[in-house]
Amino acid sequence: MQSIRRLFTGLFLVLLIFSAPNLTAQQSEAPEWQDWSFLLGEWMGTGSGQPGQGTGKFAFKPDLQRQVLMRTNYAEYPATKERPAFRHDDLMIVYRESPSGPTRAIYFDSEGHVIHYAVKISESAKTATFLSEPVPGTPSYRLTYIGKGPDEVSIRFEMAPPDKPGQFRAYIEASARRAVQ
Repeated sequence: MQSIRRLFTGLFLVLLIFSAPNLTAQQSEAPEWQDWSFLLGEWMGTGSGQPGQGTGKFAFKPDLQRQVLMRTNYAEYPATKERPAFRHDDLMIVYRESPSGPTRAIYFDSEGHVIHYAVKISESAKTATFLSEPVPGTPSYRLTYIGKGPDEVSIRFEMAPPDKPGQFRAYIEASARRAVQ
């Protein structure tokens, strides 16, 4: 019995020794999100555009042990003569397929839209631009966050017609302030 226990203990130690470098490598391969620090946290905003005047909240937070950034967002629009009040909710997951690979995002909303984005962070780490991947017969989208200071960003969501993919026009323009924690 003693020799079987030693054998299992020895096998366990060998497995532990050989698996430890793999565990360390997996943990260190989490993407670094320092360039996103100007957007991390919770925000309250106001804006205007095609849907009308609105208010809302969004948050960018690391998730899945820092493998992704999750952006949750909602906007509320009051009733007008033409339409009742409504709320728009969406979720965006920002990710890298490899630690040094390009940044991408996938977006889902309460209206049934799904948008795949290529993402760029400016050299100064104060601008994040999301550009939709081309899909024949559908509009193109560009979402831009511009840091205006430690606790303020401006936001611009633009659309281009399917037959004019580079001709973006503003759909929503907004500003947001970091929520007090």
